[in-house]
Amino acid sequence: MTVISLAGLGLYIPERTMTAEELAAISGIPAEVIRTKFGLNRKHLADVAGKGETVSMMAAEAGRRALQDAGIAPEEVNALIYFGSMHKDYYVWLAAPRIQELLGARRAYAFEISGASAGLPFALKVARSMMLTDPALRHVLLVAASTESMLLDYTNHRARFMFNFGDGAAACLLRRDFPVNIVLESAFLTDGRFAEFVRVPAGGAVLPPSHETVERRLHVLDVTDPARMKEMLDPISLDSFVRVVREALARSGGLRPDFLIPLHTKRSLFEALLSALGLTESQAIYLSDYGHLSAADPLLGLHLARQEGRLRDGDVVVLVSAGTGYSWGATVIRWGRFA
Repeated sequence: MTVISLAGLGLYIPERTMTAEELAAISGIPAEVIRTKFGLNRKHLADVAGKGETVSMMAAEAGRRALQDAGIAPEEVNALIYFGSMHKDYYVWLAAPRIQELLGARRAYAFEISGASAGLPFALKVARSMMLTDPALRHVLLVAASTESMLLDYTNHRARFMFNFGDGAAACLLRRDFPVNIVLESAFLTDGRFAEFVRVPAGGAVLPPSHETVERRLHVLDVTDPARMKEMLDPISLDSFVRVVREALARSGGLRPDFLIPLHTKRSLFEALLSALGLTESQAIYLSDYGHLSAADPLLGLHLARQEGRLRDGDVVVLVSAGTGYSWGATVIRWGRFA
């Protein structure tokens, strides 16, 4: 039976940071609230002007490190998929071809998919399905980066739940018929009632950029009706996370989870999710020193769990994310080497 494996991981995390105290100073939210409720000690911020830390640069470097981790040359990559932030180097522009060029993966075709912060499970589902149906695809590189912190107005408390956005990149190399870290099934859920709540108001077809949109600060992330969104989302959020996790496990053979790697969320939701799945904090990763890197979160968490020696051969690892729109997604990996 053909298997698809996660054969390499790579990260790029900017050096510049913003601490909870610094975030408190510019937002007016107490540092203790940021640490305990937001679950954020610090986050990393890209330096575009000084170090050129754009989405394409960071994603390419994370991809390069994933290839090195897997022992695969760039010329061996058959396809490259970018699944990260929609806030890229330029507006209405594909990052994937630029990343392909920066990596020297010239034999790979490159394209993009978007699921906002839920992007990784979507990317894994698409890539795995492609590889299972096309024997020519032996190595597929998935790359993501986030510079969403640049879209934050810390004085706009309508968008305060997004103040945890940080910057950075992550990548993974999928390999065909390689007996290590087997990628199993995924599950998804979308509730389109939330489609209009979170957005950058100006810059698209509905409200093209103008002097007025700039003066009114309409080119940053905003929430149209925070109270209504919370009223609708709070009753279903936890259940939606649990639903996609359990469905992905069921599709993967009725497995039970050993380790959970979620996107960065508020601390209370993280704890509630662990409780609902019967897991402890020792069986999960929480990104309190990184914040939310949009779709890159689960790969960052997986890298940290491996680095810290917290994963054992045979562990059932679940990567789970959610993204505005609103979508939830989960993917199961059977960790370790299987001869």
